[in-house]
Amino acid sequence: MGQVLVLNASYEPLNITTWRRAMVMMLKGKAEGLEHDPNHCVRADLLVPTVIRLRQFVRVPFRQLPLTRRNLFQRDNHCCQYCGSRSDQLSIDHVIPRSRGGSDTWENVTTACLRCNVRKGNRTPQEANMPLRRVPRRPLSSLSFEATRQIHSGRRSEWAKYVIGA
Repeated sequence: MGQVLVLNASYEPLNITTWRRAMVMMLKGKAEGLEHDPNHCVRADLLVPTVIRLRQFVRVPFRQLPLTRRNLFQRDNHCCQYCGSRSDQLSIDHVIPRSRGGSDTWENVTTACLRCNVRKGNRTPQEANMPLRRVPRRPLSSLSFEATRQIHSGRRSEWAKYVIGA
């Protein structure tokens, strides 16, 4: 058993909750189960959901994901964007160095291992002949981070049709 993807009435992902909370929402009639785990049941006639949809639309104000070290590493999958290593010693690299007017924005920062960061130094990736594996972009939301990670790990493949970019 585990986590459950919660969708708005419009099938837009809202959050991830526990299976117990999802069951309570379903029993109260606030949500309906769309996908279920065939290996786990609460009773003989009641399967544990993996995806639920709210019956009433919930208006959620748009909030951009803040640029933090944790969010940046999660966006880049804890992987150096120059060499692809998954070293424990990851750092933040500015694509256009701050000394050259580069800013602290999602589009200008990336994850790099210490070796690549030192090698690149005060140059752009083109000048250092170190192409980026992925162009840095602002992520959609923290929910898409977690949901995409669960989908790609193989634990929640049934979430893929509900999460954009998975």
